[in-house]
Amino acid sequence: MKRKKTVLHHILTEKQKFEKMKEGGGMSAKDEFGTTKYVIYAEFEANGIVERPDVVGAIFGQTEGLLGDDLDLRELQKTGRIGRIRVEVHTKAGKTYGTITVPSSLDRVETAILAAALETIDRVGPAEAKIKVLRIEDVRATKRKYIIERAKEILESLMEQEIPETQELTEEVKKAVRAKELIEYGPEKLPAGPHVPFSDSIIVVEGRADVLNLLKHGIKNAIAVEGTSVPETIIKLSKERIVTAFTDGDRGGELILKELLQVADIDYVARAPEGKEVEELTKKEIVKSLRSKVPAEQVITEIFYKGRNFYDVIREKEKARPREERPKEAKPQPPHVSPPRPPEKPEHREREERIVKPIQQPKPSELDEFEEFVEKVKSAKESMALLLDRDRNVIAEIPVRELTNQLRERKDVYAVVFNGVITQRLIDTVSESGIKYLVGARKYNVVRRPINLKIVTFAE
Repeated sequence: MKRKKTVLHHILTEKQKFEKMKEGGGMSAKDEFGTTKYVIYAEFEANGIVERPDVVGAIFGQTEGLLGDDLDLRELQKTGRIGRIRVEVHTKAGKTYGTITVPSSLDRVETAILAAALETIDRVGPAEAKIKVLRIEDVRATKRKYIIERAKEILESLMEQEIPETQELTEEVKKAVRAKELIEYGPEKLPAGPHVPFSDSIIVVEGRADVLNLLKHGIKNAIAVEGTSVPETIIKLSKERIVTAFTDGDRGGELILKELLQVADIDYVARAPEGKEVEELTKKEIVKSLRSKVPAEQVITEIFYKGRNFYDVIREKEKARPREERPKEAKPQPPHVSPPRPPEKPEHREREERIVKPIQQPKPSELDEFEEFVEKVKSAKESMALLLDRDRNVIAEIPVRELTNQLRERKDVYAVVFNGVITQRLIDTVSESGIKYLVGARKYNVVRRPINLKIVTFAE
């Protein structure tokens, strides 16, 4: 009971002294860390019960005159080069333990000397004591660390608010101009180009962004469906104007196209390149797609009755075009033969042969040799590759993603048939494996081909 009273009395005494120090009593030195360069951290142990003033008094008393007038603690505190010395104490089992914090605005060497002087103190009040310096902290290093971290935050926020480049500014201005050209047509207020009200032919696209992209490239007679159901305005326009349906090259574009063909009087069908959207096409791609438009009757027959893909129709049309043009060139010649033209006939025949020869190459017959394998990979649910030997026997069925690795490991492959894109990298791998035939869906960016390798695409 007596010990509890002693501890309680000690705590109340320390609290009163702490309040006095807060009010300004005891030390006149600055408590500001604004000009502090270093902070000395030390701990002490006293073989007896001592209080905070005893520790502070020991520090000032036992270092007085030890380091000369220039490093006298009282003088340094008066001039503000040493801050307020902070001491925290607690007692346990008749001993006192605590920490000492000394802010310093001196240079590195002088601060280290002061820290070493603290360790010379061997008595606090009536008790023996021992002080040990734990570390000297460079406040400026801490500030620098804070500055770096804060600078990172500021830079991140600055990068989020990106300053637009000149091209972006130009695009913004053009976009604003195009948006002004954009009109709303019909009761449904469909986004449309400024020429839609009076143009004889119109282009029906899927959305507002498609109309804006066509406006960007000078096509001003486009109107958007704006949704999955075809508006009544589009149906009425299709009966009065020549209408070209221009849809995206994805599944959504195919569904909208089928609906347009069923409910509206569409004259021509054009689609973006496979996998692309109208809103992201360049001017060249837009012009090419519109030039490759197909009569709606042909598309209806192929899609609804034969179940074929629009892009298969286009590829077949492109493939058959030279054959259709050849008789047209040959027919007019007999009735219009005149004396001046005989010398030109050999040249015309040579030119005709040059056109015909590529078609008469054995490539179609080569594709016929692999027809059953082509149909097999086409009908597969996932991309698949067939590896064949010289007798056209399937020696392996693998996913297309494993094709390159398999070809590097195997040396018994004579032909490869797969539902994928033939690239230059694949050709280089195939040539190293000694393969003779490479059959794929299409070619992309092929710049060189080995002499002993025959490349065949499905379109051929």
